[in-house]
Amino acid sequence: MNALDLLKEDHDKVRDLLEQLVNTTERAEKKRPDLLAKIEKEMQVHTQIEEEIFYPAFKKASGKQNDKMYYEAHEEHRAVEDLVLPDLKQADPGGTQFSGRAKVLKELIEHHAEEEEEEMFPQARKTMSERELEELGEKMQARKKELMAA
Repeated sequence: MNALDLLKEDHDKVRDLLEQLVNTTERAEKKRPDLLAKIEKEMQVHTQIEEEIFYPAFKKASGKQNDKMYYEAHEEHRAVEDLVLPDLKQADPGGTQFSGRAKVLKELIEHHAEEEEEEMFPQARKTMSERELEELGEKMQARKKELMAA
């Protein structure tokens, strides 16, 4: 599988889970933590394969002109993992604060995915061969399988 297709598939899966999460009500005290756990696992694995495999290959292929995009993507990962997600996990699943934090998480993730899909992915297509993208995709898929099993 092509690396970009794999990442887009991950984005779509997390978008769907986030949509389900923000559409829950305060009465979904059991469903919310379950959805949040799924989102967290998907995001952790996705972030790890991006940062271990895709981003370094992208940076190497695209050179200095795309350093800003590379570092911004890293910072967006850090903001979600270190700030927004921990706050959401501490919120009472039966409270309105949870709803607000879930919406912020959804907006951040959607923004990040959109930037990758509209800016980083087209740049990757320009600077990497189809074969390179296929090889990256295979590495990423194998690593993803490993991480999901852990």
